[in-house]
Amino acid sequence: GEGTVCLGLECENDPELTYWTGLICGPPRTCFENRMYCLRIHCGDTYPDQPPTVQFTSRINMSCVSSNGQVDPEAVPVLATWDRSYTIQTVLQQLRSLMTVKENNKLSQPPEGSTY
Repeated sequence: GEGTVCLGLECENDPELTYWTGLICGPPRTCFENRMYCLRIHCGDTYPDQPPTVQFTSRINMSCVSSNGQVDPEAVPVLATWDRSYTIQTVLQQLRSLMTVKENNKLSQPPEGSTY
């Protein structure tokens, strides 16, 4: 839905549009509800032909996120089957959708506001 994910350039004078900051609002009726999750997105030299790398800066427990916040591209369908027509917004929306999956929704979460 509208306003559930957003993104912006990390540094406004980044002519290559390389580093982005994302924000995901935790979905209602999940263990992520009423929490805001920050992410760092890196669009390398091969983007948009190859997917960006995505890392949570807010601590989160999800099956597709490593212990340092790195998102496993193989565990996120939009990253695993990347197409150059996809956008960073698409990635953030899918991560938010994965928060509603039973295996993620039952995980205990770190204290609100903690970071990697």
